[in-house]
Amino acid sequence: MILTVTLNTALDITYTVGTLTPHTSHRVGEVAERPGGKGVNVARVLSALGHETVVTGFAGGPVGAVLRDLLAPLPPRDALVATAGSTRRTIAVVDAASGNTTQLNEPGPVVAPEEWAAFLERYAELLPEAEAVALCGSLPPGIHVGAYAELVRRARAAKVPVLLDTSGEPLRRGIAARPDLVKPNAEELARLTGAREPLRAARDARRRGAHTVVASLGADGLLSVGPDGVWQAAGAGPVRGNPTGAGDSMVAALLAGVVERIPWQQNLSRAVALSAATVAAPAAGEFDRAAYERLLPGVRVSERAVSA
Repeated sequence: MILTVTLNTALDITYTVGTLTPHTSHRVGEVAERPGGKGVNVARVLSALGHETVVTGFAGGPVGAVLRDLLAPLPPRDALVATAGSTRRTIAVVDAASGNTTQLNEPGPVVAPEEWAAFLERYAELLPEAEAVALCGSLPPGIHVGAYAELVRRARAAKVPVLLDTSGEPLRRGIAARPDLVKPNAEELARLTGAREPLRAARDARRRGAHTVVASLGADGLLSVGPDGVWQAAGAGPVRGNPTGAGDSMVAALLAGVVERIPWQQNLSRAVALSAATVAAPAAGEFDRAAYERLLPGVRVSERAVSA
């Protein structure tokens, strides 16, 4: 079983309009509503890849009820902890003409101390079953900034491989707890280290405690820096569509590869193809399987020779 943690779950709503024009009214052509938050998206992709997956974190209020109703018929098992506050919504507006997406993210409910304590109990119950764990996304109000560091330490104590995908101070503190994998994007990595050059920044992140750093570079693919060396992986070209959730699919692929113990080069290739296939899908937490199979052979993975 793979465990994903989403402390700030969301009801993802995607609107598609012909052309998004500021300061005007729009008629929405299509509406998609999905259970979301980064770890929920990761879990849904992992389930589609054939892995038994459990989602935990928080959900509450009317929006949380809708999220759990949508999650119920899906393969990931729901182990979310109830909160008094209502789960947030995220709104993605897709401009069909340009393919660009505008994202609006609510902050999430305030999590009370007793709710955090209940979550820690649930986490402790689930960890012994897990082959790997993903800690994903932002922290809702009320949860201390070192929360992910605490969860990383607990996973390491249980000898469960742990991947961290967050940003800002939670990432800074979480890396210090020495996760097995971190998956920042280029901007998150630059904010963490102060270095804009991805290789230099990734090496800095490793010195701060991360065992392996996989930095997503958008259309340029990814950069991996770890004990297996420095690797660059990129697809044959850009894919048009909605990029929301592409990084989550990359996390899912990386975790699946860890559990399946496939060669690292193959793991990176799958991560790039799955991320691109998610851009081609209509909503986060999904991927276009035909696009994935078409794109996978075109991914190029190369080891970079760098000075010490």
